[in-house]
Amino acid sequence: MGRIAVIGAGMGAMAAAARLAVAGHRVTVYERTETYGGAVRRFERDGFGFDTGPGLLTLPAVWRDLFVKTGKEPLEDRVELVQVDPSSRHFFADGTRVSLPNASRAGVVAALDEALGAAAGERWGDFLVRAREAWDRTRRPLLEEPLWPNWSVLAEREPYPAVAHKRLLRTRRASTLAEVGDWELRDPRLAALLESHALAYGLDPRVTPASAAVLPYMEHAFGVWSVRGGMRELARAVHERCVARRVEFRFGAEVTAVLEKDGRATGVELADGTVAEADFVVAGVAPGTLSRCVRGSAVRGDGEVPPRHGLPSRLTVLLALRGGRPEGTAHRTVVHAADREAELDGLFGTPSGVTDRPTVTVLRPDDPRLVPDADHEAITLTAVVPAQPDRRWAEPEVLTDLAEKLITVAERAVPDLRERLLWHEVRTPADIAEATGAEGGAVPPPALAAGEGGLLHPANTTAVPGLFTVGGWSHPGGGLPHAGMSGALVAGLIVEGPEFRGSQ
Repeated sequence: MGRIAVIGAGMGAMAAAARLAVAGHRVTVYERTETYGGAVRRFERDGFGFDTGPGLLTLPAVWRDLFVKTGKEPLEDRVELVQVDPSSRHFFADGTRVSLPNASRAGVVAALDEALGAAAGERWGDFLVRAREAWDRTRRPLLEEPLWPNWSVLAEREPYPAVAHKRLLRTRRASTLAEVGDWELRDPRLAALLESHALAYGLDPRVTPASAAVLPYMEHAFGVWSVRGGMRELARAVHERCVARRVEFRFGAEVTAVLEKDGRATGVELADGTVAEADFVVAGVAPGTLSRCVRGSAVRGDGEVPPRHGLPSRLTVLLALRGGRPEGTAHRTVVHAADREAELDGLFGTPSGVTDRPTVTVLRPDDPRLVPDADHEAITLTAVVPAQPDRRWAEPEVLTDLAEKLITVAERAVPDLRERLLWHEVRTPADIAEATGAEGGAVPPPALAAGEGGLLHPANTTAVPGLFTVGGWSHPGGGLPHAGMSGALVAGLIVEGPEFRGSQ
């Protein structure tokens, strides 16, 4: 078998490395930082622990499959998965509140009817039926198979079966997520619930294709999960699985060039001048980083999906509180923006930063491993912000203002927050950029069909034979489940060759 050089130790890269090692390849991972996991990091202080990347997991079957395919020890023997219930609690702009049961259509319908009025739940339930059809139509080509050479079919075809809507004497069908909310859900609170799933990935619902209906469907159908001890424990388990399969990790090893001979990738060169030969190179890095590493060749093949620009990032505020977590507290609460248009214009129009009252996700895990004792609570606040290539995020007054805005919004969900607050820490796009190498701290969304291909990602194969890409910046896009699927696709393409068509 061959030698594999993997650039980066993110989740997708490690998923590929473990699978390739089991297939008999000699795999070495080169990571420029001193740890693994990419954006899946943890911050610890005074006995408190916080996820600074993803805080919840959907589609855990992706990672279960990795552990099944790379050894006899299942995922649940390495980490403790907990299905959170309710899956989320929502505070809407008009003061309405609703808690949604996890993975229960009947429970969600009943909760919405009670909180928002009769028929609200039925409209959401009917929407989920249509969303399932979109999921069934796109699951294999978007998640389980390498990107089709004729990917434009996915770009042009809208898989969401929109309901006919009469408007201005014409019959129209929703083509964007915002239109689905306006024309099919017909309630600004249901629309906000729908759009929050897109906004969480930094997507503008006003232009995001209706196929994004699969995002709430995934949570509804497969549940929402936490990992005891934080999501960093999942990264630890994947790293340990790689090590157990004799993957070699070299930390503090920055790759500066992908070596080529006769037009084929033949290894990597490190910042210290070291050269490592390889039969295949797998790059789990952001596009700009990879482009700088490839000398004299275009990375992308002819006809490939165009690169994405202007991606948002994340702002995170970590709160250490005195006083234990109250009984019955939801793990995740979404406090919706007071002014939807102002928030969307600030993020996707002429970006100016964080509005005074943005949509904020409040995570309050019931996890004794994340607090010093039962008389304290760890809370994480997250909001979408524009990616910033400059250093303005590091200015103390900017950090203070940003944290204040998120804390003010979070007080709707945690009324006694300020009285209980011991200290807080802010994590900005600059911190994401440091961890992942992505310019401005940009965070890639998952792949979606339709929308002229604007939410597809480049194929895992490249124009350079022997060079593959893995992780959120390539097919099938960002998010923990998608990263794991990306690793499976790359491993399949290397082991089985270009005829590989995914798992059956």
